[in-house]
Amino acid sequence: MSAVLIPFLTALHFCALLGLCLYGAHRLWLLKSLCFDSVNPAPAPPPFASPEEFPSVTVQLPLYNERFVAGRLIDAAAALEWPAGRLEIQVLDDSSDDTTAIVDERVARWCQKGVDIGVLRRSHRAGYKAGALAQGLVAARGEFVAVFDADFIPPPDFLVSIMPWFREEQVGMVQARWSFCNAEHSWFTGVQSLLLGPHFAIEHQVRYQKGLFFNFNGTAGVWRRSAIESAGGWQSDTVTEDLDLSYRAQLAGWRFVYRDECRVPSELPVTMGALRSQQQRWAKGSIQTARKILPRLLQEKLPLAVKLEAAAHLTANIYWLLGLVVMLTLYPAVTWRVGIGLHQVLRVDLPLFLATSGAILSYFLLYAQRSGAVQWRELMLLPALTVGLAPSLSLSVLKGMFKSGGEFERTPKFGVLGRDRIPGLALVYRQKNLAYLFLNCALFLYCLLPIAFAWRRETFIAIPMFLLFPLGFALTVAKDLGESLNSRRAH
Repeated sequence: MSAVLIPFLTALHFCALLGLCLYGAHRLWLLKSLCFDSVNPAPAPPPFASPEEFPSVTVQLPLYNERFVAGRLIDAAAALEWPAGRLEIQVLDDSSDDTTAIVDERVARWCQKGVDIGVLRRSHRAGYKAGALAQGLVAARGEFVAVFDADFIPPPDFLVSIMPWFREEQVGMVQARWSFCNAEHSWFTGVQSLLLGPHFAIEHQVRYQKGLFFNFNGTAGVWRRSAIESAGGWQSDTVTEDLDLSYRAQLAGWRFVYRDECRVPSELPVTMGALRSQQQRWAKGSIQTARKILPRLLQEKLPLAVKLEAAAHLTANIYWLLGLVVMLTLYPAVTWRVGIGLHQVLRVDLPLFLATSGAILSYFLLYAQRSGAVQWRELMLLPALTVGLAPSLSLSVLKGMFKSGGEFERTPKFGVLGRDRIPGLALVYRQKNLAYLFLNCALFLYCLLPIAFAWRRETFIAIPMFLLFPLGFALTVAKDLGESLNSRRAH
């Protein structure tokens, strides 16, 4: 490398590390707020008593090629406890495979039993999920709208638990917590439950309690119809239409409620390709929403705490890009400063690394403890999996910075509960993992260079820190390779 490039990469390395420290500090603030700030929880509103009190609710079930879970979702929606004549179920089916036959059969069965349920189909997929929800809203009769994605199983008492919170007229949306029906399926789903759980148990909880902005998660929540309409409706110029609408609605003056005690089982992705497509959409969409919403939000007359937290929330996925930059610039940053001694280098690098990783691990460790059991295997594998996901999610972040909208890639669901095996037919959902397999192999080899350098210099204390990166890429490569081989055998 040139004499100019190496110092530049070293400076970039430390800028990225400092950025990671800032996001780590934000996580520590969330923990401090959860554990030490006094909060007076809002009293539960009284349940509805007389038939006249029950408002009309439309349940929307957006589907696209969900043969393994469509029937399960429709059955769960049809079993919701709510007075007849006050509940309408819309199956928004954009499917192009045999899901349509499954939907038609299940809807006909429930219609015969007296359930108010119907199917709405489009001849196109314009706007993807946002377009389907918007079209369904035009035909909906409900004053309130509940949304459930295909991989969710709403409990019968969901509406009974959620709807009383709308007694306050300024409440525009109530979000329930996700639980996971297949967290014990494998180490892979166990790590995901640890990765996603704090978003609800910590982030949503703190933001709700402090009156900060938080988001509808696209499913397992209920909207006041007028809140959707007054905020401009569903829009498809980002691939996270839920996050976008959430911020527009709160900027319009609507208040959101989060109910941690109301939990809706959902299915975690069971393949690396499925997880990657899900996380890529969230990473890209959050940055698109930040580009769209933050300029307006920062100009609004809002408390500074609301603005700062919203900026941290909407830009949080930049963390992936910063992490990748740290990995890619580690080798030049270490070798360029070798003249001052590697042990001296570590006096700067190691504290920064520990400050960043320590904050993040504390965040997940506290969640694991509060959820009832410390899952040591998942805690140890979590950093490695996040390293392996960083390249693909960093690319999505970059796309979100420069491009609006885009294809809404569905996350494959397989109807897996507990430790069920993935059905063989599920492999017809081919995963786009070959390019990432080669990329992660190359990054695995590259990340061995700092280890070899530390070994030659006999600075063995640095090796455990450097090992995290190749181990993360090796874990992801092994998972991708196993799925690719299984897919080939199935075909």
